[in-house]
Amino acid sequence: MATFVLVPGACHGGWCYEQIAGQLRDHGHRVITVTLTGLSERRHLLTSTVNLDTHIQDLTAVLVAEQVQDAILVGHSYGGMVITGAADRMPERVDSLVFVDAFVPRDGESCWMLTNDMQREWYLSAGEDGYSVPALPMFDPRATAHPLASFLQRIRLSGDLGRFRRRDYVYAKVWDGESPFAPTYERLRRDPQWTVHAVDSRHNIMRDAPEELLKILLDTV
Repeated sequence: MATFVLVPGACHGGWCYEQIAGQLRDHGHRVITVTLTGLSERRHLLTSTVNLDTHIQDLTAVLVAEQVQDAILVGHSYGGMVITGAADRMPERVDSLVFVDAFVPRDGESCWMLTNDMQREWYLSAGEDGYSVPALPMFDPRATAHPLASFLQRIRLSGDLGRFRRRDYVYAKVWDGESPFAPTYERLRRDPQWTVHAVDSRHNIMRDAPEELLKILLDTV
């Protein structure tokens, strides 16, 4: 039995993994879904001070509270920033990492630095309070605003991802326009330390290609 810890992307809650989580449990694995501070059912906690460090702390706190050892951390989209930071802070609790059409930052990088101009324009559409980036129209109706500071803050890492048993990257090939994750995909597919998958799916792979994602996750065990 493996322990999967599933981290959603921007504007989403742990509910976005509902189908995948159920399927993994059917295969006998332990699954923990995470909702980050300020999002979904925790949206009442969204303030101007919620940033990437807050979300990394959310995840490390879950690993401790749930007594997780040898976790397979799965991060979708923005969630890639979070699982990278948590794995760096608690490598002794992490076995492997799966990035689902996600950012894979190196020390000193931020979402703002890694994404494209279209996404940056979205980040800067923060509402009247100046820090709540609205959910995009194509998102699930349950999606909520996302803290701007988490997109802007640079991650600080003390090591690299090569210390973990396995690192998988799942790339969604179907985008309206340029994928903000294309540079990350091109970098990692040439790296022999990574297992890279290109999936005929839109960005929300959990919803649009669940069977392919399930197979990839099971293969990481």
